[in-house]
Amino acid sequence: MSESHPYGNEHHQQGPTPGSAYPNSGPGYGYPGGAPQWGPPQNLPAVPAGAPQWGPPQNLPAMAGGAPLLALGDITVANGTIMTPAGPLPLKGAMWNATDLSRTEEKMPTHAVVLAIVFFLFCLLGLLFLLMKEKKTTGYVQVTVTSGGRHHSTMIPATDPGTFHWVMGQVNYARSLSM
Repeated sequence: MSESHPYGNEHHQQGPTPGSAYPNSGPGYGYPGGAPQWGPPQNLPAVPAGAPQWGPPQNLPAMAGGAPLLALGDITVANGTIMTPAGPLPLKGAMWNATDLSRTEEKMPTHAVVLAIVFFLFCLLGLLFLLMKEKKTTGYVQVTVTSGGRHHSTMIPATDPGTFHWVMGQVNYARSLSM
């Protein structure tokens, strides 16, 4: 048991040696062209003039002159431009649409049934607990905008029965801005 571990001797090393048959076997072994350099990319193609510039929100041309007028999901309207994740769209002549994909269910909660049974045994007023109702709204309201030959859609979660009416008010405001 006194023999040394076969991998613990000085003749063993991991990976190829620098200058061996592997072309990039230096300190950045495993990466084409050497180790990765951290920081902004260096070899980007030139951006043509007039193309949208992406970056942090302070660099967006539509947000430079003022606050957003309207925000619906990931659609923002500011300074005559509709900003979407896919890029800016012209506000003038935009077509807006909203579709209600939500539903509201009304059911009797479990505690109302239990209270009705318990109080029915003591007095007949327990039946009034059966009048209790619980409303639950699930689903989404889909908002779509088409402008400049491009189309974008977003989904807004419906939290109560009035969500669609609120979204339609926002869409009607956006329609008035698009004229």
